[in-house]
Amino acid sequence: MHTNALPPHAASAPALTTPALALRGATKRYGSGGAAVTALDGIDLEIAPGTLTAIMGPSGSGKSTLLHLAAGLDVPSSGDVVIGGTSVVGLDDDALTSLRRDRVGVVFQSFNLVPSLTALENVELPSLLAGRRPDSARIGELLRDLGVDGLERRRPHELSGGQQQRFAIARALAQRPAVVLADEPTGALDTVTSIEVQEILVRQAAAGQAIVVVTHDPAVAARAERVVLLRDGHIDGDLPATDAATIAQRMLAAAAR
Repeated sequence: MHTNALPPHAASAPALTTPALALRGATKRYGSGGAAVTALDGIDLEIAPGTLTAIMGPSGSGKSTLLHLAAGLDVPSSGDVVIGGTSVVGLDDDALTSLRRDRVGVVFQSFNLVPSLTALENVELPSLLAGRRPDSARIGELLRDLGVDGLERRRPHELSGGQQQRFAIARALAQRPAVVLADEPTGALDTVTSIEVQEILVRQAAAGQAIVVVTHDPAVAARAERVVLLRDGHIDGDLPATDAATIAQRMLAAAAR
C-alpha cells in the first residue's frame, strides 16, 4: 500500500505559488535539416516548491534532455525554461552559469565528488566557486540530518557508496537551490542504502525543497507525490501518488504500444 501522503504544507500551499521550475512549450532539437532529431517536443511542466516529482520513461524518451534543460546545462531550441523565476532564454554563458550555481542542485548517479578534496570540501565547493563563504551552519545541519557528520575529513575513496551519495546530496542542497535534480540517485546503491536515500529526498521535499528524481525504478517513483511519464519526447502521463505495481503496469502498457 502506498503510504506517502502529501506533506502538510503542500496541501495548504497557495494555488498561485511561483513554480520552482517550469518548462513552457520546451522543445529541443539536435542537428539540422533531414538529420535533425527532436528529443523533446513542446513540453509543458511545472514543479512546485516542497514537492517530490519522479520522471520516468524508456531509453530515448527524453529524460536526459529534460534533465539538462531543467538544470540549465542546455537551453531549449524553442519554448522556455524558467528556474526559480528566471528564464534561461537569452542568458549569456556567465549568467547561465550563475543561475545554475544559485538556483539548481544536481545529484549525479555516479556522485561526481572531487577525489582530491575532503567530503566537506566537496560540499563547500559550489559556494567557493560562486565567491561566497560556505554556510557552515546549514552544512552542519545537513550532514547531521544525512547521518554523515564526523566523516567530513575523509576523501571520497574512504567512504561507502551510500556515504558518498549523502555528501553529494548535501552539496546539492547546501545553497538552498530552487530545485534539486537527482539523476538515478539510487541506481548504484544496495537496497538498504537506496531506501535510506529515498527517505532523505522525501524529507527534503517536506522541508520545502523542490525535488525532481529521474528514475527507471517504480519503487523509487512510488515515493513521489507525482510521477511524470515521458515517451518519444512528449509527456505520456502525469500520475498522482500511487504504488510501485501501478507505476510498473503503466510503464509496461506504454512499452507495448
